[in-house]
Order: sequence, then structure tokens, then C-alpha cells
Amino acid sequence: MSFRLRALALIMLVAVAATSATAWLTLRQVSRQVRESVAAGQEETAAITAELRAYGQSHATWAGLEHTVAGLASRTGQRIRVVTDTGVLLADSDLLSGRAARQVVGVPVLVDARPTLRLPESGTPTALARLTIGAIHEYRTGAPYAACLTRAGIPVTASPRADGVPTFTVAGNSTSAARECPQQPPPEAEARDDNSEVLGCVEKAPDGVRQCLARAFADRVAGVAPPPLQVYLGAVGDTVRSLRLAPTLLVALAVAVAAIVGALLLSRGVLRPVRALIDASGRVGAGELGRRVPVSGRDEIAQLGRAFNRMADSLQASEERQRRLTADIAHELRTPLANLRGYLEALRDGVVEPTPQLVSSLHEEVLLQQRIVEDLQDLALAETGALTYHRTEVDLDDLLATCVTTHRGAAESVGVGLGLWAQAQPRVDADPDRLRQVVGNLITNAVRATSPGGRVEVHLSQDKEAVVIRVRDTGTGIPADDLPHLFDRFWRADAARGRTTGGSGLGLAIARQIVTDHAGTIDVASTVGVGTAFTIRLPLPSQAAAG
Repeated sequence: MSFRLRALALIMLVAVAATSATAWLTLRQVSRQVRESVAAGQEETAAITAELRAYGQSHATWAGLEHTVAGLASRTGQRIRVVTDTGVLLADSDLLSGRAARQVVGVPVLVDARPTLRLPESGTPTALARLTIGAIHEYRTGAPYAACLTRAGIPVTASPRADGVPTFTVAGNSTSAARECPQQPPPEAEARDDNSEVLGCVEKAPDGVRQCLARAFADRVAGVAPPPLQVYLGAVGDTVRSLRLAPTLLVALAVAVAAIVGALLLSRGVLRPVRALIDASGRVGAGELGRRVPVSGRDEIAQLGRAFNRMADSLQASEERQRRLTADIAHELRTPLANLRGYLEALRDGVVEPTPQLVSSLHEEVLLQQRIVEDLQDLALAETGALTYHRTEVDLDDLLATCVTTHRGAAESVGVGLGLWAQAQPRVDADPDRLRQVVGNLITNAVRATSPGGRVEVHLSQDKEAVVIRVRDTGTGIPADDLPHLFDRFWRADAARGRTTGGSGLGLAIARQIVTDHAGTIDVASTVGVGTAFTIRLPLPSQAAAG
């Protein structure tokens, strides 16, 4: 089965399964939400219970609660049934609206209108007990008074005190209130019981005094406070609107059709560039490295096409580098080998006398060829990651001092000064022999590029992230156009310089690879007529471990 058919079948299966599952989940979840919407939401329930509690706290009785329940039912659209904790019916919005009471649904919400005692943060147990006794006395005196006023139809207001006990006052004619509901203190026997129970808390442990006083307050005022309520919201007979099945199925079918059409269009749009990639990859595999695929857009297929083109570019560039390397090697070895052959044939034929000077010259030529071969081998190993490194903790100050000492004689012989300036004494994890090879190559190149009377300076410093080695000369400098090619194989800034005076042309390429293998960087900056500076940055041991 072709990719197109498999992709289409898979997408169709996913689309049908997804839309069917979505339709079922939607029907199930929304139906549940509709059923649950009959009961009051959390905010609505909180508002209803808060208003009922406020009524009980401000009137100290549930008398006259019917008007409040009727108003709440009208505003919220809820069926509200209120009973005491002993089952006594106080109000039912169904009965208040003139209809038969329906069966309640759900769990009732508890509403307790008893005040909560608030004691100060500090105070001795005895002082807190006295405050509690005063609060009990205040509420046992005020609550019956407020309840009496409410039953008599006299408006009453409640103002909370600091201890949480409300103070009840008459909102209308105080004379009529005094006549209808005279305030009377609690009986002496109950007052003695109040004092006895409260003072019993003083003997409690310090951590339990406040809890004991709170319980004593709640127990002693329970006889005059309105009893707790059980509030039922909603009814079994309420209608529930469920989702109609037909529209849901039609929507699911439409989504499935849209998904299938989209899959067809998608497969067509995907397979065209895929076929182009298949054709191009086959041609590249056959050797046509210049083959590319057309790319447009920014989607994944376009990214795949760009990645393929970059890969083909890399392969073509690698092929070009290989051909160029082969040509460079042939060029570098052709002339010296021809010279060696000519002299050897002349010696064999007796045309040239085998003088010590000639033998020494031929030996030097062989050493140069051996150096080129060894450099090529090092470069090949480095670029393939096979170059062996013996890493250890290296004191760069000592390493650079050794390099400078080794090359100072050769520099002074051509009238060039060579010095070391170390602003730090850092240590790095590296192969000391390979680092000496890199620094020695840079110093050798700098000495060659510097005229007599000039200077070559090696600087060592350190920043927060790396160790910096800089080799600077006062030589002729390198033109800006030549800088990008400086690390290429067999490239020389001065074309007139041969292997005898200019090296093999591989040293900087090897140096860059060695520094790269040490997780470092090597850069060059140069100004014609002023000089050149090579900068090596090697990570500190902590940075290298983090990387």
C-alpha cells in the first residue's frame, strides 16, 4: 500500500475516532452539566446562606423568615426549603408561591446564626473568662429582646461588637418597644451556671483556654439563639433540558467529512515535494551532487527540503575540498619529487658527483617531504576525530615560557625580538604537546613575517570564561581579502614564499583543529603594515566540564 493510501487511511481513522469520541464526550459532559445546573452553584448557594445567616444574627429568631425566603427564591429562581435541625419546617418557596411542595434533592446546607466569640490576642485566662461571661450575659439579654421585637413587628437592628456579640437596638419607637418587649437580665441561677462553666476553663492548660471559652460561650447561648437551619435547594420535579442527539451527530459527521477532505488535500500537498525529494536524493546518490529541490513556504516539508539542499551543498563542498586537497598534494609533492628523481638519476648516471653538500641537500629535501606527509596525517586524524590527545592539567605560564625559550634563538638570529607577558597563571585541561605545537607554529609564522628589528609578543591573560593566548607580531600584516583563507590547507599569505621559507601551508589548519578539539577558538586580526595577532581562547576547567 502506498504512503498516500496509508496516510489517508490513518488520518480517516483518527478523524472518525476523534470526532466520535468528541461527540460522545460532549453529549455526556454537557448533559451532566445541565442536570447539575438544577442545584445552585457555589456562589449562589453562598449568597443564599449568607442572607439567611444575616437574618438570624440580626433578629435572634427565625420568625418572619418567610418574606426573606420568598425574595431569595424570586431573585435566584431556586426552590428553597428551610427546616430546623430537628425537622421543623420554617419556610418553603413552593408553599409560599401557592404550589404543592415538591420532593427535595441533594444534601441540605447547614446555616448556623449563633455569634462566634472573638477574644483579644493577649490577656490572662482570668481576664478572658471575664470577657466571655460579659459576652454571654450581653447575648442572653439581647437575643430574647430582639426576638420579641421581631415577633411584635418592631424593626430591630444589630451592631456587632469587638467580641463578636451583636448589640440589638430598636429602629423605630423605643417607647412601644419597651412596652411590648421589656429587657430582662437572665435568671440568677443561669448566670451562676454561666460563671461556673466559664471559670472552669481557667484551670485548663494555656493552649486550651481559648477553645474551652469558645465552647462554653456556644453552649450557654444556644438556649436563646435561633436553632441551626437545614436549607434545601432545588427539587426532583425540576425539568432538565438534555442535548438533542441529531444535531450532535450532524456536527460530528460534518467534522469527519471536513477532516477527510483536509486529509486528501494534505496528502496531495505533502506527496508532491516528497516525490521531488525522492528523485533528487536518487540523483545525488548517483553522483549528481549539484541536484537541488525547489523549496517554498515555512512548514515541515519546506524545512525538510532546505535540510536536503544544505546536505547536498555540504556533500558538494566536501567533494570539492577533497578534489582540491588531492590537487594541492599533487602540486606540493610533484616539484620536490621531480628534483629528487633528477638528482638521483644524475648520481646513478655519474653526471653529478655525490658530494657531502649534495647528500645533505637531498636529505633536507626528504625531511621536508616527510614533514608534509606527517602534517597531512595529523590533519586527517584531527578532522576525523582520531587524533590522540593525552590530556592533563597544564600550567600555561610554564608552557608558554618553554615555547618562547625554544624559539628565542631562531628569532634573535634574524634580528627579531621575542618576549612573553603573562597577566595570569591559569591552568587548563589539555594536551601540553599539542598546545606547544599550536603555539610554536604561531610563533614560527610570526617570526617569518617580521622584519629584522621587529618584535613578536606572546600574551597570556584570563577572563571569567576562558584563558586567552595572543601571539602578536609587528610584521607586514595580511590583507583583509586573504584572512578568510588563512586556515585553508596549503594556503600562504605570500604566494612568493615556497616550502623552504613559508612552511608546508598545513600548520594553521592543524592548529585550528587542535584548538577546536580542546573546545576552544582561534581567531586572527591583521592590519597591513602594522602586524598580525592570533588569539586563542581555551575554556577554564569548570567551563569545559559544564559544556
